[in-house]
Amino acid sequence: QVQLVESGGGLVQAGGSLRLSCAASGRTFGTYAMAWFRQAPGKGREFVAAISWSGGSTYYADSVKDRFTISRDAAKNTVYLQMNSLKPEDTAVYLCAASSYGLGRTSSYYNYWGQGTQVTVSS
Repeated sequence: QVQLVESGGGLVQAGGSLRLSCAASGRTFGTYAMAWFRQAPGKGREFVAAISWSGGSTYYADSVKDRFTISRDAAKNTVYLQMNSLKPEDTAVYLCAASSYGLGRTSSYYNYWGQGTQVTVSS
């Protein structure tokens, strides 16, 4: 079992930055691929970024490439999402997810989910 708790969301002006954290519990955290998804009001869940269990491979959605960076700290059982040059369209609840199946871009790969943290970007 893996439990995920996100933090770091908030209100920021367009062009600003935020760093989200996802703290994981469970002895096998190091073997899971991890990802961030987001969900805006009235919209479906959208893939943002993913990182392999080793940290050696990363995927990004085209909409966030070159602005967001995903990373993981195995010693702290934590995954981060550094978000720079934020835009109003980045406003959403950001959810952390863990996969025992491997690295993927769709929510069906991920079998553990956090509750989410709200990110609001004002124009």
